[in-house]
Amino acid sequence: MFSLSRWKTTNSRAPNKHLNRTLHLSMKIDTYINPELIKIPTQVYHLESEGFNGVLTAETRNDPFLPLSVAALHTSKMELITSIAVAFARTPMTLAYVAHDLQVASQGRFILGLGSQIRAHITRRFGMPWSEPAQRMKEFILALRAIWNSWYEGTRLQFRGKYYQHTLMTPFFSPTNTQFGCPQIYLAAVGPQMTEVAGEVADGLIVHPFMTEEYLRNTTLPALKRGWSKGDRNPHSFAISYPIFVVSGSRNMDTSALKQEVKKQLAFYGSTPEYLGVLESVGLEDLHQQLHHLSKQSKWQDMADLISDDVMHKFVVEATPDELAAQLKKQFGDVVTRMNFDTSVRNKAVRMQVIQQLTCSSISHFNK
Repeated sequence: MFSLSRWKTTNSRAPNKHLNRTLHLSMKIDTYINPELIKIPTQVYHLESEGFNGVLTAETRNDPFLPLSVAALHTSKMELITSIAVAFARTPMTLAYVAHDLQVASQGRFILGLGSQIRAHITRRFGMPWSEPAQRMKEFILALRAIWNSWYEGTRLQFRGKYYQHTLMTPFFSPTNTQFGCPQIYLAAVGPQMTEVAGEVADGLIVHPFMTEEYLRNTTLPALKRGWSKGDRNPHSFAISYPIFVVSGSRNMDTSALKQEVKKQLAFYGSTPEYLGVLESVGLEDLHQQLHHLSKQSKWQDMADLISDDVMHKFVVEATPDELAAQLKKQFGDVVTRMNFDTSVRNKAVRMQVIQQLTCSSISHFNK
């Protein structure tokens, strides 16, 4: 039977004494790609030449894996990341195969970013079971690792959990092209329970874009540290990916339209009960009630109008392109290891400069 302690040993995780060490890292910058398959080769060629470290896909209107299979064949350096694929819409076995294939196609550059989604989508859209999402997700990831161990290390597959059982694997169904090892797993989380699971069994955390610095430091990081402690993990090898809201334009540029689009997104997230804790972190719990009430009436513009500039700035970094990198590093450089955002910078040279400033500078990791 697969055990967590066996996985820790094979992945060389460090004990708890390292939880508070300081490490200097370079930040990685990722970006989402248009999932239209025919456009991907040209698109990823330009993104890689601009210096992006990774490309992302989301599971919304399209499959998250197919675009990355095309990107894998037309890139050589960028990491390929699902951000996110819905774990509970699949079984650990089906996901293990597709993740393995992408790891091989990319020659070791694939990162499997997973998320739980919410009950309604899992049960009513995907027709799959839902219960105890944090506990189920932990078991899902451990089942994935057990399957991969059976392929990469030749261990007998004997995974018996509360939610998933995988006990059959024969040579005919075992991949043999295992030279690139198993993919890393990132887990998307907002609440403390799922965040703790990420720290315990995943290789990285995908922070939700609806985030305040207060929630990140006072709720997310403590939960991660509990997970690292439970799993005897080394935080220095753990990634934190933040898809941050950014409003950026030159000093003479009118950014009101950009702000309005961001406010619409903030209003939507703020109306959702699952994100109430984030609003509470900055004393805006009453705003949630107002937004939730308006959302029931589909008054989307009225919702956006409730987001003042002061409220927006609790969730958004606003800066000119020449100040953007410094501002991002100042606020999040000691916590976040990779970011993705739309800089709204149309000038390629300026955009590349922002990326270079973020990726080349050393940052102090987990030092606050």
